[in-house]
Amino acid sequence: MVHPDYTHAVQHALAAATQGLAVFPLARSKLPALRSPHRDETGPVTGPSPCRGECGRLGHGVYDASSDPARVRELFAAAPWARGYGVACGRPPQHLIGLDLDRKGAADGMRDLTLLAAAHDFTVPLTRTVITPSGGRHLWLSGPVGLVVSNSVRRIAPGIDVRGSGGYLVGPGSRTRAGRYRLAPGTAYLPPAPAPAGLLRLLAPPPAPPTPSAPVRIPTGAGRSAAPLVNFVLGSVQGERNERLYWAACRAYETGHGEVVADALVDAALRIGLPEREARATVHSAARRFGDYAIRARISDGR
Repeated sequence: MVHPDYTHAVQHALAAATQGLAVFPLARSKLPALRSPHRDETGPVTGPSPCRGECGRLGHGVYDASSDPARVRELFAAAPWARGYGVACGRPPQHLIGLDLDRKGAADGMRDLTLLAAAHDFTVPLTRTVITPSGGRHLWLSGPVGLVVSNSVRRIAPGIDVRGSGGYLVGPGSRTRAGRYRLAPGTAYLPPAPAPAGLLRLLAPPPAPPTPSAPVRIPTGAGRSAAPLVNFVLGSVQGERNERLYWAACRAYETGHGEVVADALVDAALRIGLPEREARATVHSAARRFGDYAIRARISDGR
């Protein structure tokens, strides 16, 4: 006899597929229902198989996901124990991004998202939302073509996990050991809203660590404070690079060594990923600020 939760999952998965979403069957554990065909393989390479379905067999998790109804039926027919379905993220045409907002213990993902929105000047859009058995929320957003959003756990905030390329969301209508996933009232017919620009900046892949290179050359006569200022800039991380460069340049011009140290500060800024034009404009702003102060001082002194 076919289990009603299986029938329910198939129906919901097929409905999602008609919207262009790539889906695949899940077990009650929220893990892929079909086991990997490579699980018993041995060879010289340790670790999981790198195959993502190229072998043509079923059992590659999110890489099995499809929006073709015939393929979806094939996947579920091979897993009659399935009780839910996963929705692959990062696939065209929606380029789905999932925000998993936890609601367990002290974690409050919705609060964290509201704080992020205020700090980074974006509005949380009204979008398709899934209520999890624990009372959390999955917000479905669409990303721009070309941006690869990585999966992450608590990287952007303590109560927020991100589902991006290679990840998946548990689809509404799925039954898991914890309970059923269901659409939030009023969001069933909403498409995934475009992710706000301020949020996309947080979700963008972090910059690659700088490659080792020769130390920044500090000119003779730059003063003893020059090296700490350069190192202050080199220690910047994304989100504070411009601010730290401006502070260091201001201190250099304030002590009368700005013109000598300027190129070294720009060099340091380039090594942490700032574009040269932006770095030079920041240093120039500091020079203009303290140049104005110097002019006013000379006038007040009668020079």
